[in-house]
Amino acid sequence: MAEEIASPTAAAKIKRRSLWPSLLRWKPTSTDHIIAAEKRLLSLVNKSGLTLGRVHRVQTRWFRSTSDEPRFINTVTFDSEEESPALVMVHGYGASQGFFFRNFDSLAKHFKVIAIDQLGWGGSSRPDFTCKSTEETEAWFIESFEEWRKENNLSKFIFTWAFIWRICRCQICNQETDMSEQLIRFRATWKGAIANHLWESNFTPQKLVRGLGPWGPGLVRKYTSARFGSNSQGNMLNEDESRLLTDYVYHTLAAKASGELCLKYIFSFGAFPRMPLLHCASEWKVPTTFIYGYDDWMNYQGAQEARKSMKVPCEIIRVPQGGHFVFIDNPAAFHSAVFYACHKVLSPNQYSNSLPEGLISV
Repeated sequence: MAEEIASPTAAAKIKRRSLWPSLLRWKPTSTDHIIAAEKRLLSLVNKSGLTLGRVHRVQTRWFRSTSDEPRFINTVTFDSEEESPALVMVHGYGASQGFFFRNFDSLAKHFKVIAIDQLGWGGSSRPDFTCKSTEETEAWFIESFEEWRKENNLSKFIFTWAFIWRICRCQICNQETDMSEQLIRFRATWKGAIANHLWESNFTPQKLVRGLGPWGPGLVRKYTSARFGSNSQGNMLNEDESRLLTDYVYHTLAAKASGELCLKYIFSFGAFPRMPLLHCASEWKVPTTFIYGYDDWMNYQGAQEARKSMKVPCEIIRVPQGGHFVFIDNPAAFHSAVFYACHKVLSPNQYSNSLPEGLISV
């Protein structure tokens, strides 16, 4: 049998690569890496009686696609009892559906839980982001979600969106006005001018993680360890949760830039919405419940103002021992709030109309 012998040039290249310190090598990532990290994270979910990891890819060419590359929405479905209502869980900007890993087990006992990554985020396809305005950006997300909804024949479902800055950061309350004045003063400084320029240039936290290369995972690890560990407002992550979430978050942040490039069109510097939902609250057609952590840095008073214009029932619930990621900080109380909000479509004999102990309606 013939034996392949590497050429001197190839051998030299291999030697040079082997001498390159492993510390300075970039940690590779891709959609496949994201899906693998997602599966490892979701292995923490109790799979007894549940269908885990069923990924549905929609081969549809969507809005502002500049190529024939297939577009797909990464979808994980947890089946519950037959005839259980469908609960569609959508992550916020900068996150992905794996952030709900502490919620799937409890919620899937009462709902058919369907969690997705928005187009351009997580394990979904990441097409080039070519939108140039707030209107185009919103259509980019909405139309891709609508294509996914039709492909899955979903006509009736409960919609859980983990991100409501566009309501909560309305510049109407005294606290928000004070924050606006602080930002104006900060922008007048040279540091503020640089920060605002970086924002308007679409310099995102994800770009920082990518740019740090081999130090990117360490930065993500420090963030998750602090935010969900020493600085947690509620239930701290255990060692396995912290390790698997860190790995998952790194891969979702370091992958190709796509959905993240929406941020400058959705928010101005300081995370204030360019088009607050407060302006169209009167057009809402379905009952709505807002769920906040007690220590959430977002001010729930913005939602109170939006509620004044709404023509449908709207309730605002605050959850103890929880911050911005209340569904991670205090999952048990978050689940109680969800069950309470959905008690009319769940078994009336199982859930009371009264607010569960510990929760506050404002």
